[in-house]
Amino acid sequence: MEIIRSVAAMRAWRRQAGKLAFVPTMGNLHEGHLALVAAAHEHADKVVVSIFVNRLQFGQGEDFDAYPRTFESDCAKLEAAGVDALFFPTEQELYPRVKQDFNVEPPHIQNELCGAFRPGHFRGVATVVSKLFNIVQPDVACFGKKDFQQLHVIKAMVDDLNIPVAIVPVDTGRAADGLALSSRNGYLTAEERAEAPRLYRNLSAMRAALLAGDNDYAALEAKTAADLQQAGWTVDYVEVRQADTLEIAHAGEKRLVVLAAARLGRTRLIDNVEVSR
Repeated sequence: MEIIRSVAAMRAWRRQAGKLAFVPTMGNLHEGHLALVAAAHEHADKVVVSIFVNRLQFGQGEDFDAYPRTFESDCAKLEAAGVDALFFPTEQELYPRVKQDFNVEPPHIQNELCGAFRPGHFRGVATVVSKLFNIVQPDVACFGKKDFQQLHVIKAMVDDLNIPVAIVPVDTGRAADGLALSSRNGYLTAEERAEAPRLYRNLSAMRAALLAGDNDYAALEAKTAADLQQAGWTVDYVEVRQADTLEIAHAGEKRLVVLAAARLGRTRLIDNVEVSR
């Protein structure tokens, strides 16, 4: 696996790469990331992964400096997964000026759901992903469905800005007990880790109710939020949305997604389930 640290070297490598699939990450890799790599291998001749902890998507009170940097173990995992190149730029390389004057501004959805609790987050995500797409110039890019809102923003950005990258959604990787794989799971205490699968169980119960024809979305949302709160969670939101647009869902719609974000101790967990009826 070649480790590439500069924009110029990345562009030079890309010119020789043929059909290329890309997996952007912030490192601290787990099996969910490796599932994205496996999906990338199915869509291209070569696979490049990036590791870059993006300051722009960290909000107030979110500790950019405390984000785990696990470069050596990440490299070992990527090498074993057959990755052809790792793009590992410094902050100075990717953002040569101290202040980023030009940003990609997503529409109103950036201020809803997770965006309501993390102001500026999706602007930071859209900006760095657009920069990475411009540098790496992949044919295909793989993103996990666990970050459903992020996936929606990136797909919309690619469509609106005519970026020639096919976005491949990859199903959420889960532990045996249903907990969505996430770098944040490492922050959970043993007791919290035992409690954490409740989030997916509750979302799955909402999905079952929706499939059975329940259209009282507000009551379902309130019931799930109350159950989490009674178990010691701090709930940011539980919402039923239209799956393709992330707009507010109306009774009887066929394609839905149930999204939630809640804190268990100091760890913020997100998850979602899709519903087709």
